[in-house]
Amino acid sequence: MIEFTPLAESDIPLLRDWLGREHVRRWWRDPVEETQEYLAAIRGREPTDHYLIAVDGRPVGMIQTYAAADYPEWEEVVQVGAGIAGVDLLIGEAELIGAGLGPRVLDEFARRVVFADPETTACIATVEESNRRSWRAFEKAGFRHVRDVEEEGLPNRLMRLDRS
Repeated sequence: MIEFTPLAESDIPLLRDWLGREHVRRWWRDPVEETQEYLAAIRGREPTDHYLIAVDGRPVGMIQTYAAADYPEWEEVVQVGAGIAGVDLLIGEAELIGAGLGPRVLDEFARRVVFADPETTACIATVEESNRRSWRAFEKAGFRHVRDVEEEGLPNRLMRLDRS
């Protein structure tokens, strides 16, 4: 069973540990900078919602969602308009990578959390072109490749899942 619980300050040490692991560090920014952003969001100073992912009660990762319009610089890159939510996924436990968990998490999170807001018409993500495993997980969850975009100087695939 997959559960999503709002990230709490007490989860930050675990998240920092995941961010420092090789399989995560390659795709995520500086753990200190990241955790400062998570703390700001938990305290209501950032508009992103972060969730701890647990499988059968075991914490295994983090997933976040946000209105694309709340981040004008990112909206300029993706150019998607109102009613679109962004999503980012981090699986912290290396032994679960490549085991089919990512697509299941993305599918359930989109249905149960992102599309719970009736004004959200689609969910998007930018995934580095070289992170094939990640963009394949998004495809398996029903996201489609819309176009290529450049983010932080790197080629990314813009993936999109429309409300069904």
